[in-house]
Amino acid sequence: MATPHIAAEPGDFAPAVLMPGDPGRARRIAETLLTRPRLVTDVRGMLGFTGTVDGKRLSVMGSGMGQPSLTIYATELFDQFGVERIIRVGTAGGISERVSVGDVVIATGAHTDSSMNQLRIPGIGFCAVADFHMAEAAYREAVAAGIVERTHIGTIISRDHFYLTPEGQTERLAAYGTLCVEMEAAALYGTAAEYGRRALAVLNVSDHLLDHSGDMSAVDRQTRFQDALRLATAAAFC
Repeated sequence: MATPHIAAEPGDFAPAVLMPGDPGRARRIAETLLTRPRLVTDVRGMLGFTGTVDGKRLSVMGSGMGQPSLTIYATELFDQFGVERIIRVGTAGGISERVSVGDVVIATGAHTDSSMNQLRIPGIGFCAVADFHMAEAAYREAVAAGIVERTHIGTIISRDHFYLTPEGQTERLAAYGTLCVEMEAAALYGTAAEYGRRALAVLNVSDHLLDHSGDMSAVDRQTRFQDALRLATAAAFC
């Protein structure tokens, strides 16, 4: 049964969905990772595919940019299509001095300046956290792949604004151990909690907010995500 934003039928999606922000990246992941990928939705150009990896079904779908957009798709996938796990595979800007461009961040929790999770339980500062077992599976894969020295586990910040940042906020977040900034994970974790499902964000650091000397180009952002994708795929099947 199609929803307002997903033109798919029951059973079209696998239990786990990899979710990059860019639908173009969703297509590239589907074409390079999945065996016999099949397009299952393309409403508003937001592409979704289902195929297999080593004989196990897996889906890939774009989320768009920002927490409102991701929440729409995650809600419909969890609520209407029986999806059990969503793994965000995206880019992020480094904040911590420990994080370098090209590193991978497994986000165990997500601070946010958005009001979306604040509205879930009035009077409560909602704690947006990842599924522990999925995070553990991603980390174990980093060890197995020999990239553990370039893999970081910890908290991130999901911002609503891309260009507007209060003065001193980034430095303060870094002082509190925040690894990087992106725009979707906090809402994903909140939506997963609402539906009793599981979620994780595995992020490729494409630039650094405190040192722009090694930032990736636009082309690099689209192609240098294989490490993050490998860890996300391991988490999808845990």
